[in-house]
Amino acid sequence: MGRTALAPHGPPDDLSDGPSAVPGDASAAPTGARLPPWLVVVLVALVLVLAAVASLALGARAASPAEVWAALRGGGEEHMRQVVAAREPRTVLGATVGAALGVSGLLIQGVTRNPLGEPGLLGVTSGASAAVVTATAFLGVTGSGAGVWVALPGALLAVVVVYLLGRPAGSHSVVPLILAGAVVSAVLYAYIQAMILTRPDVFDSYRHWVVGSLSGSSYATLGAVAPALVLGLVLAIVVAPGLNMLALGDDVATALGTRVGLLRAGALLAATLLAAAATAAVGPIAFVGLAVPHLVRGLVGSDHRWQLPICLLLGAALLLGSDVLARVIARPQELMVGVVTAFLGAPFLLWSVRRGKVTT
Repeated sequence: MGRTALAPHGPPDDLSDGPSAVPGDASAAPTGARLPPWLVVVLVALVLVLAAVASLALGARAASPAEVWAALRGGGEEHMRQVVAAREPRTVLGATVGAALGVSGLLIQGVTRNPLGEPGLLGVTSGASAAVVTATAFLGVTGSGAGVWVALPGALLAVVVVYLLGRPAGSHSVVPLILAGAVVSAVLYAYIQAMILTRPDVFDSYRHWVVGSLSGSSYATLGAVAPALVLGLVLAIVVAPGLNMLALGDDVATALGTRVGLLRAGALLAATLLAAAATAAVGPIAFVGLAVPHLVRGLVGSDHRWQLPICLLLGAALLLGSDVLARVIARPQELMVGVVTAFLGAPFLLWSVRRGKVTT
């Protein structure tokens, strides 16, 4: 990993209403007058509602909002009721996964002060993928529902290994942690490649999971990962205000009474739980955890107290919108949502580089 992934944020320059600008972050560049944060919350919530309605209405067979409303109330045509009923868990799970990835990305970028921080940085994706491959090869586990039970512990185990390797005694630097994440991910991906190249049956199952898809979503999948999601979200709410102090730098935050080590451990645990649960539920989804925090900082500044709820809402809306696009762009067939988010996220990453967020 080069300097690109290690470039830290600098400290904010204004604490009158929480940290509001991060030097070196393009989101802190003059963007004209911002809307009040509460108004941004309302507007993003409306976008999420529209995305949810579109998710229920659009697909291989389109329905009007009136037909959707009638089906939700138990009326209308029998076929439409069945279609809407099949889309309900997909919509709920998609919104939940998007929200989890958005908040996880925010926490990781805040803790590491790395503008390219995202869940894969801690080995979440590689750990979940390695667990799925192992379970498929040696236990015959197949299917997204069964994969949840191996992907979640696999992701958590990988992060524990990264944390143990990247935490030298007496050091609070995040650089060893990031390097450990890169090393562990590289080793796990080498293992995955070796397995899928030598076991065609493993490759056939893995290639469907690794792209990330909401197809076949069920409430059972959501129920399996719900405890990790709830615990992660509660921890995120607790640590979010402290991340404003952490943005000032470890020394200043410590001088102001912040327990830096405890705060950082809590934020990393919350980010891990959220990202691991989301990945276990639907497979790896790229760019949501990376892009959403940047978009939110551009809307409301660097105060994590406002960033967290908006990341939650915007992450949900972004993933639902991408899933709707995946369903209609090649109708009556559909793309996997992970493909769509990658195509939407890649231009954003290039824009970030052009704006100077990334130093090379």
